[in-house]
Parts: sequence; structure tokens; C-alpha cells
Amino acid sequence: MNLPRGAQHDTWDLVVVGAGPAGAATALGALAESPDLRVLLLDRADFPRDKCCGDGIAQHVLDVLRSVGVDDATDGWTPLEHLELSREEQSVTGRLARPVWVIPREVFDARLVERAVAAGAVLRRHRVSRIRPEETGVVLDDLIAARVLVGADGAHSVVRASLGATGSGRRALALRGYSPTPDSRRGRQVIRYGDRRQPSYAWAFDRGDGLTNVGYGEFVDDHRTRDGEGVTRAILLEQLDRLLPGSIEGGVGWRAHHLPLSGWRWRQPDGPVLLTGDAAGLVNPMTGEGIYYAVATGVLAGRTAAQAVRAGTPEAAGAAHRTAVRRLLGRHLKHTWVASRLTRRPAVVDAGIRAAGRSQHVFDSLVEIGLGDGRITPRLTAGLASGLAAGLASRPPQLARR
Repeated sequence: MNLPRGAQHDTWDLVVVGAGPAGAATALGALAESPDLRVLLLDRADFPRDKCCGDGIAQHVLDVLRSVGVDDATDGWTPLEHLELSREEQSVTGRLARPVWVIPREVFDARLVERAVAAGAVLRRHRVSRIRPEETGVVLDDLIAARVLVGADGAHSVVRASLGATGSGRRALALRGYSPTPDSRRGRQVIRYGDRRQPSYAWAFDRGDGLTNVGYGEFVDDHRTRDGEGVTRAILLEQLDRLLPGSIEGGVGWRAHHLPLSGWRWRQPDGPVLLTGDAAGLVNPMTGEGIYYAVATGVLAGRTAAQAVRAGTPEAAGAAHRTAVRRLLGRHLKHTWVASRLTRRPAVVDAGIRAAGRSQHVFDSLVEIGLGDGRITPRLTAGLASGLAAGLASRPPQLARR
């Protein structure tokens, strides 16, 4: 390696930048595949640390974690079995086919890091600033060498920037805090859609410990609103309190975060550098959910990296990772892209809520698209069409223009 004279560096089989769910899952996937692999986890923060998030952990996430030996990620937290969806007068409350846990990222992320370290990964605090490709791998900051490098460093990924890779360009901005749980919202997740740039909604997710994760997010794209005003903290709080009155009273821990929303097609360059989670631009464009994508693509990246190192072909890791992720999420990403476009229209959101109130299948399908790897099924399409028809039929007659 061409290092400055006198500099020392470590050489690792796999270096993962970012130790959140995507990064920890990458390490777990790699070590499940090859327990003797030398894996280094780098993060700019110490754990536990907070992150802006709705904190919802769906069963899909737990299924993936169990595949790499983690079966206690939700221990001590209360599952939620009911979800309320509403927009203006339209509302439905349904029972979830599979429960969801609401666990602060300060707790959840630290647990995954602990499991990764217990499996054999080495965790270091380090802020990566420079990445340089070499014939035998990748060099970080002229100090650390990796045969395979995985970028799990979030929406503003240094690793992604080093590849010249870009996401869909579509973004949302969300603000989250914690407030006391009122009796009316105990034991449930509540989502109330707004009327600004779509998709937009406020949420209240009961943690089960007396506090609720509350927040509001909206599609911002170029980070400007229709009237040219930037989306500010004050606007986000105002929208949250308007849609879910009383939610900000007694609130603490307010944090905002940009979400790089998934597009029609996901891209992963060839070579020994892989992208996962938010760094890969994998965030559900309809709901802003990203934990499932982060954990699922992290485990895939880890397994792929381990296989490439074992075979002596780290340069083949990128193509293999691209194939694996598209096999898992390719169709789903296209369906969520379509769903996000449809839900820009309030009439479609209303139709979905009406249809979910009439059909458990529609309710379950909407949840699956928003939280897991669901598809727009023919039955869901028929239900939405029926909901649209019902909405048109309920409109008051229009007076003829003179």
C-alpha cells in the first residue's frame, strides 16, 4: 500500500463504516458466514447513541436477525398489536397480522453492536474522511486497509460519495421526539396523514414504558416548500401538533433527519465497496421506514463480503451484492415507488383507509408494503378501486356552471 512514510495501518478482511443497524447487521452476517473473518466496525460516535427514527421494529427485522443468531433484540419491550390510520374524517384501526415493537435507537442499536462484538467484530470510534482504492483493496484515511469495504454510514455517506454513487434524489425530512403517552393512544401505533407535500404524516408510537415516539415527516425533494419557504423545525412541530393535538406537550429529545428515499431501481457499483441501508438510499418512499432494509441488506452485504474474501475475489463483491439485494427487494422497491406516487393524491390515501376498514387483506397488504417487503396485489388494487368509487359516490353533487 502507498502509505505516508512511518505510518502504520491495519489490514482487515472486512471494514464496515457505520455501526448502526445496517453496519452491525453486516458484521453479524459476515461472521455467521465465516466466523474467523477479521471484521472492523467503525463509527464516529460512542454507543449507546440516539438517532432520529420512528423506532418501530417489525417482525421482518427480527426474522433476519434470527438468521444470524440474534433472538433477543426486543427483550424487555412491549409489542404493539394495533395500528390506526387516518386522514381528516377517514379513519381505520386494525389488528396487525404480526406485532411491532417500539424500541429507542439508543437501546436497539447498542444491542446489535454488542451482539456483533460478541460474534467477533472489533468496534472502534473513528470518523472516516478519505477513501482510496488500491489493487489489493481499499484504504481509509491512509491508516486502515480493507479487502472489502461496506458503507453503512447513513444518509450523508462518505463511502457512497467516494464511489460517485447517487440515490434517487428524492428526500423526506422528519422530526422526532418523546412525549408522555395519553390513555387514548396506549398500546397502538397512530399515523395521521397531512395535507402538505406528499407523502406527509404525523405519528405516535407507544413505547410501552409511559413514553410515545411522536413525530412528523414530509417529502421535501429539494428541501423547499411550495411557496419557496424552507422546511423548518418550527413548521415540523406545528404540523405535528396540528395533526395530533397535544403531542408536543412535555416532549423531549427532539431530533430531525433527512431520509434518502428509494427510487424505481436500486444501484450498486462493481468492485470491493458495498452499500447498505440509508447509505444505499434504501428508505421506503411511502412510509420512511428503513430499519428492515438496513438489517436485511446489511446481512446480505456481510455474507457476500465473507464469500468474496474466502474465494479470493473481493473485486466481485459489488456485483454479487447487487444481485442479492435485487433478488430480495427488486420487485418490492418498484411497488413502493408506485405506491408513493399514488399516495401523493389525497383521494388515494382516503380510498386506502376506506378499503382497509372493509378488508383485513387490504389492511395487511398496506402494512406489508409500508413495513416489510410487500407488493401491490390484485386484491389490494381492487380494494383501492372500490375505495375510490365509494369516495366519489359520497361526494355532494356539484352545481352546474352557468
